[in-house]
Amino acid sequence: MNIARTHRPAAVAVAVLLGLGFAAAASAQSGSAGGSDWTPAILPDGQPDIQGIWNNVDAQATPMELPDGFSGPDFTPEDLQAIAEARAAEAARRAAQPRPRSVGAYGAHWFDSYWNEVDGQPAPALIVEPLNGQIPDWTPEAHEVLAYNRDHLHDSWHTMESADRCITRGVIGIMMPGVYNNGAQIFQPPGYVVILAEMIHRARIIPVDGRPHIDDSIRQWEGDPRGRWEGNTLIVESHNFREVQSMRGASAGIRSRQTERQRLVEKFTIVDNDTMQYSIHVDDPETYTAPWTASFPLRRDSEYGMYEYACHEGNYSVPNALSGARAKGE
Repeated sequence: MNIARTHRPAAVAVAVLLGLGFAAAASAQSGSAGGSDWTPAILPDGQPDIQGIWNNVDAQATPMELPDGFSGPDFTPEDLQAIAEARAAEAARRAAQPRPRSVGAYGAHWFDSYWNEVDGQPAPALIVEPLNGQIPDWTPEAHEVLAYNRDHLHDSWHTMESADRCITRGVIGIMMPGVYNNGAQIFQPPGYVVILAEMIHRARIIPVDGRPHIDDSIRQWEGDPRGRWEGNTLIVESHNFREVQSMRGASAGIRSRQTERQRLVEKFTIVDNDTMQYSIHVDDPETYTAPWTASFPLRRDSEYGMYEYACHEGNYSVPNALSGARAKGE
């Protein structure tokens, strides 16, 4: 669970959440196909124009999950008070724990989560399905696989996470907020939407011209996406994933896996010229015991500078990790 480190008093956090609660996020993720009443510019091929640089920086300040014992979509003021207090207590407990020795690669501010309010729209958690606001447990098979990868992390490159190997974070890892490098540039050549992600410099090429999915025998790291526009909402369905036993999960520090049965449905709903509401619905019955959905806003950011993320060039993490483990005798 991504526990909040609360900077505001619990009473203030409660005041932020009053009036909206969990219901707005749940409503946003369901995304009526028509989207908002905003009338975007239309490109020559008929697509609403969403080209430009976008960022999910707003969502960085929202905890991934709700604390234990809470469930949406409706919360009373007492519920919100208890949520704030539970997060503050957990943050204090974690801060008091002895920290293992590390090289200190990242300052604690990178991982700082707190109550988020953007334009008066607070969000208690990124997870909006199931209603308890938590990602469902892994299946017994997934627990076994992930425990093996953890215990044998540096036995081989094969058990290392795909992002550490500079291959991909997977669609979930690409789209969910990280601690930095959350920019994405969208291009729309005729018949396509292309999402160029800043982290690892991945380009997701999504046909929107009605073509069928590729043959089921062809499996890809990021699946085979197909998009369609319904009003102001771009709906992207991805199938044909290859099985990957160690892949970035829904947030930094979480490792998961994907199987060939994974299906993703993403929605990009245009709210206004500078805002899209994004949701991702994850269904992988061999990894998770139930489907789950996350939702958060994307903001246009024309001032944001995207630079090449040269992950492979000069990437010493894999050989250094493996050789270090051997020198240590692991």
